[in-house]
Amino acid sequence: MSSAALGAVSVDVGSLQKQNEVGRLKVRRRSGLVLRVRASVASSQQSLQLAKGKTQKSEKTVQIGVLGASGYTGAEIIRLLANHPQFGIMLMTADRKAGQSIGSVFPHLITQDLPDMIAVKDADFSDVDAVFCCLPHGTTQEIIKGLPKGLKIVDLSADFRLRDIDEYEEWYGLPHKAPELQKEAIYGLTEVSRDEIRNARLIANPGCYPTSIQLPLIPLIKAHLIELTNIIIDAKSGVSGAGRGAKEANLYTEISEGIHSYGLTKHRHVPEIEQGLSDASHSKVTVSFTPHLMPMSRGMQSTIYVQMAPGVTIEDLYQQLKTTYEGEEFVKLLGKGSVPHTRHVRGSNYCFMNVFQDRIPGRAIIISAIDNLVKGASGQAIQNLNLMMGFAENMGLQYQPLFP
Repeated sequence: MSSAALGAVSVDVGSLQKQNEVGRLKVRRRSGLVLRVRASVASSQQSLQLAKGKTQKSEKTVQIGVLGASGYTGAEIIRLLANHPQFGIMLMTADRKAGQSIGSVFPHLITQDLPDMIAVKDADFSDVDAVFCCLPHGTTQEIIKGLPKGLKIVDLSADFRLRDIDEYEEWYGLPHKAPELQKEAIYGLTEVSRDEIRNARLIANPGCYPTSIQLPLIPLIKAHLIELTNIIIDAKSGVSGAGRGAKEANLYTEISEGIHSYGLTKHRHVPEIEQGLSDASHSKVTVSFTPHLMPMSRGMQSTIYVQMAPGVTIEDLYQQLKTTYEGEEFVKLLGKGSVPHTRHVRGSNYCFMNVFQDRIPGRAIIISAIDNLVKGASGQAIQNLNLMMGFAENMGLQYQPLFP
């Protein structure tokens, strides 16, 4: 039958009989030709429920609160948890959107059966097991300080990422309001610190730029394969990395059809990057870091220029990254010569990376690509909470990249 004929076919399905009874489906073309198709029909209670469009919700063993659900990272947490078999959302806060449904704020989430958002001050955490805190920098410390002590917390803000509270005040312009909790916080770069993450109560989820930069650099620094000086990082992010707040600099006419460099020499991710690299080297590391906003909604690429240690080759760098990440599900070293692209990780928790020989002798170029909202934020947060709760690290995160 031709495709044109198929387009004119209608189906008349009779009532289903008892289990295992053979029914007949009459398929009629408008021209009057009748085709008869025999099919075995199982009418168990479960299949009848599915036929009526009903699905049974699986029992969720971990009750989740999402603080700051009206922002991009909060919405991404909700999207990713829709298919998580163990994490169920029972509480969502958004002070300026209190009383509204998630579907009214994010129409793409209208299919989710979730409670309306409420103000943080009205939240009851008595039945909550764990919290994703997606609030703005500078507001999180006091809120987390007031949460029940038994809660597992993954904080997606920068409020607990810097161990040195004086350094936090220097870069963020605010005194740290929970220094006692800072001592407890574990920096959650999953592939680097998973043993500490498993036993933590409070995780400081890494920033997007630091994730894309530290994942390729830390193994090379630990192996003494690159020099610690003259590390140059040119990083580019989709505009969602700047948050959902209304800002003149993020208007379409300001961002579209161009590249927007910002935070030169003073971007707040600099101390976070340098903290992680210094830990890896057991000495102070200073980097040259310039971020750029790109006219795309999501995605992040970091291009990193390094000096190889004496006698080290590009093959040595490649093999070190291969050895480090060959067993990892979410960090992938591409085949030699293959360039990572943001479009190939969009919507996923993957980090793609590769290394290349520079034209300047002794120097190498490293490229990594992530989705800034997933591996750079909400996906890694779920990856961390999976570890904290004793579940498989990849649970609820096996979304494949969305392309094209």
